[in-house]
Amino acid sequence: MPGDLRLPLTLRRGLLAVFLALAPWGVASSAAADDDDLFPCPDSMREGVDFWKNVWTRWTLEQVVLHDTEHPSIVYEVFELPPPAGEVYTDEQREYVKGRREALQARLAAIELKVAASEPLADDEKALVLTITQAAGSDGLSGASQRVRSQRGLRERFRRGLEISGRYHDAFVSVFREAGLPESLADLPHVESSFQATARSSAGAVGVWQFTRGAARKFMLLTPGLDERLDPVAAARGAARYLKAAYEQLGSWPLAITSYNHGIEGMTAARDRFGLDFERILSEYDGRTFGFASKNFYKEFLAAREVAMNQAAYFPEGLVPEAPLAHDRVRIEKPTPAGGLASRYGVSLHRLAAINPAWTSRALRGSSPLPAGTEVWLPTGTLARVASTGKPTRTRQ
Repeated sequence: MPGDLRLPLTLRRGLLAVFLALAPWGVASSAAADDDDLFPCPDSMREGVDFWKNVWTRWTLEQVVLHDTEHPSIVYEVFELPPPAGEVYTDEQREYVKGRREALQARLAAIELKVAASEPLADDEKALVLTITQAAGSDGLSGASQRVRSQRGLRERFRRGLEISGRYHDAFVSVFREAGLPESLADLPHVESSFQATARSSAGAVGVWQFTRGAARKFMLLTPGLDERLDPVAAARGAARYLKAAYEQLGSWPLAITSYNHGIEGMTAARDRFGLDFERILSEYDGRTFGFASKNFYKEFLAAREVAMNQAAYFPEGLVPEAPLAHDRVRIEKPTPAGGLASRYGVSLHRLAAINPAWTSRALRGSSPLPAGTEVWLPTGTLARVASTGKPTRTRQ
C-alpha cells in the first residue's frame, strides 16, 4: 500500500480513456517488454525474485516453507499444514508452524555452538552447514538461527489473481499509459491484493490497490458518499498519481515501487544516504521500519511481472480469465444523488450499486450525494440507448 505521503503535490483529476486497444490478455505486449530497462534485476536480487516466483507458482496453500530471510535460496524445509487449508491459518495451524520454526531455530543455534567449540558434527549437520555456507558465505552460519522465517505457499491465490486480472488489466494499462508511466505497473496488484477488490489489510488499507484513508484523501476521491479505493479503476488512477509523485521525488523505479510499501519519506532518507544504488540500500540501509517486507517489495513486483508475462509456463494447466470490463462510464460535473442518476439513465439503483462498488451506504440511502468528478459505471449500452431515445427508458433488471 502507499506509504508516507507527506509531499507537496498538485493533483489533477480528469477522465482518462481506459479502453484502448492492447495486446491480448495474458500475453506480454511490446510496450511491457520495453519496460525492462526501467525495472532492473541485478544478480544480487535474482535469488529473491526466484523465491517469490516459487511462492506464487510452486508452493500451495497447503504448504509452508522455512527459509533464510537474507538468503531465500536457503530453503530448510517445506512441510504440509494440518488440514483444512483455508485462506488463513487456524489456531492449531499457527501453533504448528510456530513449533516447526522454533525447532529449526534451536537446531541451527546448537550447530553454531558446536562449530564455535570445534565439536564434531553429525553428517546431517555437516550437510546443513554446507547448504548455508554455499549460499551465504563462510560466515553464513553465524546468526542463521535468527534469520529463519516461515512463508506459506500462495499458488492458488496468485493463479486466481491472474484470472481476475483479465477483468481489469486492459483498463489498468490504459491508466498508466495515459499518465505517461510504465505499463508494467499494472501488475502491482498481484503483490498487494491478488486483485481482490474487497481486500483489507491489518493496517487499514483497502481494495485492489491497498490505499489507506490518508493516502486516498491525497490521491483520489474519498467522501461520505464515495470511497474510490473500492473501485479498482478509480483506485488505479490514484495509484498512478502516487507512483508518478514517488518517481519524481526519488528518481528511480526500484525506489518508487519500494516506497509503495515503505513510504516516500523513508525511501528519500535511504536515497539521501546511498543515492540511486538500490543494491546498497537493500544491503546497508538500516531504517527503523525497513524490514523484510520493504526489502522484498520490489523483488515481489519483479517476480509478479515475470509470471504475468509468462503465464502458460507457470500455470500449464491453463487459466480462465474474466472478461474485460465493458460497462459504459460517465463523469458527473456536480454533486448528484445516486437515485438521481438511476432516474436519469433509466437503471435501477440496485443495479447501479452492483457495478459501482465505491458508492457508500450513505449514498445509496440518499443522505450523501456523489461528489463532482465521480466517474459512474453504467450497464453496457446505456449511453447509446439514452442517446437514441432521448429518454431514460428503463432496462430489464
